[in-house]
Amino acid sequence: MKSRVLLIEDEPDVAEAIAWQLGKAGLDVSVAATGEQGLEVSRRGTDLVLLDLNLPGIDGLEVCRMIRRQTSTNRVPIIIVSARGEEVDRVLGLEMGADDYVVKPFSLKELVARCRAALRRSAGGETPSEGYHDENFDVEYGSCSVRFRGTEVRLTHREFQLLRALLEARGRVLTRERLLSDVWDEAEVDARAVDAAVRRLRSKLGGGRRHVETLVGFGYRFVVRPRDDGSATFES
Repeated sequence: MKSRVLLIEDEPDVAEAIAWQLGKAGLDVSVAATGEQGLEVSRRGTDLVLLDLNLPGIDGLEVCRMIRRQTSTNRVPIIIVSARGEEVDRVLGLEMGADDYVVKPFSLKELVARCRAALRRSAGGETPSEGYHDENFDVEYGSCSVRFRGTEVRLTHREFQLLRALLEARGRVLTRERLLSDVWDEAEVDARAVDAAVRRLRSKLGGGRRHVETLVGFGYRFVVRPRDDGSATFES
């Protein structure tokens, strides 16, 4: 059975080119020219949403938020495809619930590859990572062990889960609300608990603290840095 892709794009030429390439790749594509149409089609069922931001009527960011709020579509992967390529646009899109962000102009073949990857993740077809390793960090998820440049870092269970969440989303900003949901899952805990836990995590990481960045007004992210990179960070 073909995977269903909903393309919400108001430029006919762009929509036609994307739909043709996705159809050639074996995907079943529906096209909506406005956010309102896209929301209606999404309610009838889809496996993936490709979403432009500059739409007539409802803005693409609002469409993204509404798709995430609908019970029937709250787990459907969303890839934003937009000419708005500034960092603030990408961060807002990802924090509204998008899983990926592609800036126009782009390669149609790359877009197909990103669609297939998102569909595999959604279907659970990818094997979960057993850990994270780079030239600075060696993290084993199964044993909850962390080493920074060969030195063991002792973390509490909560601190480890916080680090793991940041690692698995590395490069993407996670809001305090998202971290509360993923790491704490306790309604009575507020955002200040996240800030305090991040401070403790940074303290224990020592020289590795610069890999955990604060983006004021947005949240936190893990950034991969070369071993000799001494550039400034966004830490508060």
